[in-house]
Amino acid sequence: MTTPASQAGRKLWVRDVELTLAHPDEVKMEWIGSPRLVQQLIAAWMVVAPDDVPLNPRLIGQPGIGKTTLAYAVAKALGREVYIFQCTMDTRPEDLLITPVISRENKIAYHASPLATAILRGGVCILDEGNRMSEKSWASLAPLLDRRRYVESIVTGLKIEAHPDFRVCCTMNDDASTYEVPEYIQSRLQPQIEIGFPDRADERRILQYNVPFAPETLIEMALDYLQRAHRHHLRFTPRDGVNILRYAVKLAQEEGTDPRLSFEGAIEGVLGQEGVDFLNGIVPASARYHRPHPRAELEEDDDEETEEGP
Repeated sequence: MTTPASQAGRKLWVRDVELTLAHPDEVKMEWIGSPRLVQQLIAAWMVVAPDDVPLNPRLIGQPGIGKTTLAYAVAKALGREVYIFQCTMDTRPEDLLITPVISRENKIAYHASPLATAILRGGVCILDEGNRMSEKSWASLAPLLDRRRYVESIVTGLKIEAHPDFRVCCTMNDDASTYEVPEYIQSRLQPQIEIGFPDRADERRILQYNVPFAPETLIEMALDYLQRAHRHHLRFTPRDGVNILRYAVKLAQEEGTDPRLSFEGAIEGVLGQEGVDFLNGIVPASARYHRPHPRAELEEDDDEETEEGP
């Protein structure tokens, strides 16, 4: 395996090329949700025999449902360095691996991406929103995602084999993507772990964890609103709830009023008129056509509501 010959700080020599490594991400993320999803991700990364290799799971769900949080929290619980690479439609193959830059001495320096750094150091890389990336960029990762487990940098001419402890997963939003991920890549991104809406108890814990300064009465208002939205399969997520709570508290602080009086204004600011309409009992037409998430275990709606109102 191609391993670094020496390391000084965040510098690393691979053969005769010196690389500047990326720094791992250190953020406050705690997974609050189904322990079954944690077990599935750990199992995917597990190696059970000398000739076994880890799987490369893809986490699927709506934006704001907690895909990145799940991957990050599990990786940290396993004691690994975590590197998050944000995929975009402009991501080039060289952006994924090694990029040349001009140093202060007017010399070429080679900077390893978060992915390349994780490959070398045996960390975990989260390819965030992978369905935003083009096929050309995905193609450069094909050998990394099968039993070969290596990447080739065109910029440096290096062939870098992955550290045995290297793990990778990809998050994909369950919505219209910029690009269609090719089938030969999807077959390498297995298993598929689907993340649905949290139940009421978990969603309360999520809101309390992220907005501990919000009054309990306001949290209950947000919780009632979100759970009702989940039952109608609307794309209102815990992230939206966190933003609504934070904005309501800030509006109330600015206006010197009870945060509950700012709840509707916060919904309008975060979710727009559709969110306000839903608060007032008007179910958006989009709810009728949105396919429920396969893993969402939702309660039946006890309220007999229509598009016209309750």
